[in-house]
Amino acid sequence: MKNKLHIFKSVAQHASFTKAAEQLFISQPAVSKAIRNLEDDYKCAFFIRKRNSIELTDNGKAFLVYANRILDIYSEIDQQFLDKEKAFPDEISFGVSTTIANYIIPKVIAKFRTQFPNTNFKIDSENSDEIEELILNQQLDFGITEGKNTNPKLQFKEFIKDEIVLVTNAKNTSYKKGIIPLKELERLPVIAREMGSGTREIIQQFLLKNNIKKLNTVVTLNSTEAIKNYLYHANSYALLSINAVTEDLLNNKLKVIDIKDFTIERWFYFVSRTGYQSKTMDTFEKYVRNNYNL
Repeated sequence: MKNKLHIFKSVAQHASFTKAAEQLFISQPAVSKAIRNLEDDYKCAFFIRKRNSIELTDNGKAFLVYANRILDIYSEIDQQFLDKEKAFPDEISFGVSTTIANYIIPKVIAKFRTQFPNTNFKIDSENSDEIEELILNQQLDFGITEGKNTNPKLQFKEFIKDEIVLVTNAKNTSYKKGIIPLKELERLPVIAREMGSGTREIIQQFLLKNNIKKLNTVVTLNSTEAIKNYLYHANSYALLSINAVTEDLLNNKLKVIDIKDFTIERWFYFVSRTGYQSKTMDTFEKYVRNNYNL
C-alpha cells in the first residue's frame, strides 16, 4: 500500500503518468497498474483521463489528502524504527549548484535537522563546473549539480527533472497574444547567467542546435536571484529554471512567455567520484529523494 500511495501522489503532483514514472524510476505500465488497483480497491475513479492530460476527480482530491497523511505516518515510523541505528556524523559536507542551493536544498536541510539535530552541515554553493571540480579534487565527497553526465571520472545519478522557461516582469505588456516564434529570442533584451553556469550551458546547447547564433545579452549576472531582482524593475527577459521562479509566478512578480518549438529540460544529478562509496552519502541521498518535495 505504501508504494501505491507514493505512486498516486507522484501522478497527482505531475498530472502525468509518464512524468511520475520518470520521477520514480519505474515503468509507465507499472504506474498505470498501481493507479488502476487503487481505483479498483476503493471502487471509484481518481483521475479523469483526457487525450493529452489527466486531472484529479473530486474523489481523487479527497484521496490525496488521506494519502499525504498516511505517507507522513509511514515516514515517521521508518525514522523511529528503521533509521534509528543509522548514525550520521557530526557534520555532513557537500556541494550544490546555485539553483539547487537557493530553491531546493534549504527546506530539505531544515526538515533533516528537526529530526537529526546533532548533525551540522557545511554546504558549498557554486556553479556546476566548480562543484564538480571540487569533487574531482577530493575537496568534496559528493554534490548535487545541473551536471552534463559526461565526465567518466564522475558518476551521476538522476535526482529531479527541471525545465527552462522564458520569464519577464509580470507587468510587461509585450507579447500579450499567444506564443512568440523561436527566432524572436535573438531580438529580446536578455539577462544571462555567467560562464560555467549549468543553466547557461544547457541554453547554449539548445540555441546551437536550433541555428540561433547568440542572444541579445544586455546584462550578465552571477546568480538567479540577481537576475530575478533585475527583472522586477525592468521589461527585460531571462531563461531560468522553473524551480527558481515558482514563487514569483504565484506572487505575480514574473510571468512566463511561451515560445514555439522551445523545450529545454534537464536533470539535476547526485554527483560523486566514480567508484566512490559512502554509507553517509547513500543514506543522505535517500533522505533528500524522499523529502525534497514535501
